[in-house]
Amino acid sequence: MTTLLLGLALAVLVVDQGTKVWALNTLTPGEKIDLIGSFISLNLIRNPGAAFSIGDGATWILTIVSLAILGWVLVAARKVGTRAWAVALGLLLGGALGNLGDRFFREPGPGRGHVVDFIDYFGWFIGNVADIAIVVGAGVIMVLAYRGTPVSGPPHHPEHAHD
Repeated sequence: MTTLLLGLALAVLVVDQGTKVWALNTLTPGEKIDLIGSFISLNLIRNPGAAFSIGDGATWILTIVSLAILGWVLVAARKVGTRAWAVALGLLLGGALGNLGDRFFREPGPGRGHVVDFIDYFGWFIGNVADIAIVVGAGVIMVLAYRGTPVSGPPHHPEHAHD
């Protein structure tokens, strides 16, 4: 399961960073390009905050919170015992690393960098591939938690192994 988790995280990270490089080289800030009517558009911004521009003045706090979540994912990853948890944590890890990379390596400086966002949803908020992975991963985790599925998977009962 660890291979699936890490492979998916790496794939998300590569796609996220690749699309951000593409957006920075192709799109012009303030010039919106409609993809699906005005529902889904391309609109390049550099976001100092979180979703819906929450925490614009507290980028360093968002970095610390992201690092804490990353730590939790890495601890949970050591216990993963089901494909669903591996997928959920892989998506979360890849997305977190994608946005943390921006926080550490983009202007205005380490720990305060602005995240590259370019996918405009209905004019409500603008995100990126990392955000999609985080939302989907969190959604899967909510379903798994609601179902009571532990990270380690269902209990193993050796006495029933040959049934």
